[in-house]
Amino acid sequence: MLSKRVIPCLDVRAGRLTKGIQFVGNEDIGDPVERARRYYEEGADEIIFYDITASAESRGIFLDVVERVAEQIFIPFSVGGGIATVPQMREVLLAGAEKISVNSAAVCNPRIISEGADAFGSQAIVVGMDVLKVPVCEAIPSGYEIVIYGGRKRMGMDALAWAVRCQDLGAGELCVNSIDADGTKNGYELTLTRAVVNAVSLPVIASGGAGEPRHMYEAVSAGGASAALVASIVHYGAYSIRDCKAYMARCGAKVRRLW
Repeated sequence: MLSKRVIPCLDVRAGRLTKGIQFVGNEDIGDPVERARRYYEEGADEIIFYDITASAESRGIFLDVVERVAEQIFIPFSVGGGIATVPQMREVLLAGAEKISVNSAAVCNPRIISEGADAFGSQAIVVGMDVLKVPVCEAIPSGYEIVIYGGRKRMGMDALAWAVRCQDLGAGELCVNSIDADGTKNGYELTLTRAVVNAVSLPVIASGGAGEPRHMYEAVSAGGASAALVASIVHYGAYSIRDCKAYMARCGAKVRRLW
């Protein structure tokens, strides 16, 4: 059985670490380079870095910040935000990332998933999915809708159908973020997580809502996720990465232990 991963998420705006609730009210909370190093030393399994306004602002990612983070950590490093072409993917990989995360660009141009997988391998392509719970309708039979541009544009697309299409196009992993749960610290949206896990054979990262280590254990047990993404729970010092992994291990989850 593969170890369950704990993955801190660095949302970056204008080169600074930021955090909001349900994609609004973001505040500056520090230096992403310093935080990446700290989380690496605490035992994080991977780091995910999102330039959260790059797509909405129609610009490329801040490569200098990516390079400075990559110099400080020696674990898999996934980078997303404003990446819409294979040359842009190559730039980010050359800056030190191991994986590329595409979200809005993939919804607007699904071929970027297959083009990226062909160029760099499926293992390098992570598709981020920002998902909003909505009333069930013909277009959205699961009751979960895809939203892009950092929560700014609803697409009328069913999240489960999109997850399956991403797999068919060659994605190597999905990161499923519940907009409703994001930043609330009330726990992951387990129904959404389990639904995506059941729909695909890819590793699924649960994202949005972690407020205590119990939530992370629930994500990888009841939710079936391969990994739990964390932000507020560690950014504000409530728990360390080591605390979270120790709790998960006590509950019976297999994790990579560094203590």
